[in-house]
Amino acid sequence: EVQLVESGGGLVQPGGSLRLSCAASGFEFRRYAMTWVRQAPGKGLEWVSEISTGGRWINYADSVKGRFTISRDNPKNILYLQLTSLNTEDTAIYYCAKDYIAKSCSGGYCGVLEYKPSSQGTQVTVSS
Repeated sequence: EVQLVESGGGLVQPGGSLRLSCAASGFEFRRYAMTWVRQAPGKGLEWVSEISTGGRWINYADSVKGRFTISRDNPKNILYLQLTSLNTEDTAIYYCAKDYIAKSCSGGYCGVLEYKPSSQGTQVTVSS
């Protein structure tokens, strides 16, 4: 059974930083690309970033490019997302997902298509 457990969220002031983790089990982690998505209050799922199996290929949403960094530790089966220069628009529940996720991008925003998180996610709240 695939299990993804996110952690590392919290309350942070604008301009602050957090590091999110996603502990994966139930599948061969190193053989799958991984994805981070988020859901802000009252909004749909937004694609945030993706990373290939070995970490060579990485993509970010325009809204987080230059501020967030995705990485992975294959021996430990952990996916990371380093968040810096946070602003109030980053407030959301962050989820990790196994493999690439279909998305539709327009005007710098990428909405997730036909995906429903099965994990709890981790809440990030940016507020002064």
